[in-house]
Amino acid sequence: MSLKTSEVFKCLDKKTLIFGFEVFDLFVVFAALGILNMIFGSMPYKFLWTWVPTLALAAVLKVSKAGKPDNYLLHLVRYQFSAGTLSAFTSAGPRTKFRRRVSK
Repeated sequence: MSLKTSEVFKCLDKKTLIFGFEVFDLFVVFAALGILNMIFGSMPYKFLWTWVPTLALAAVLKVSKAGKPDNYLLHLVRYQFSAGTLSAFTSAGPRTKFRRRVSK
């Protein structure tokens, strides 16, 4: 009887990068490109008004995220849109007064 073996990939924890950008970063860059294209799509200098700001945004993201942890931009967006108060516990109810029972 022989032992059944299968190939196992060694880099299961490797983050997904496309041209050095994370997936959410690319979503932000392409969303900005799409919005700018909808706004300035009919103008004569469409290339200047759509691609230059988008490439500048990509360059700023690349430089500003150097040394930051994984999914930094996603966590930053979630933090900015979250509630103003973060708590580890649920809200406390009204206080209850306990009176000392006198035994007879």
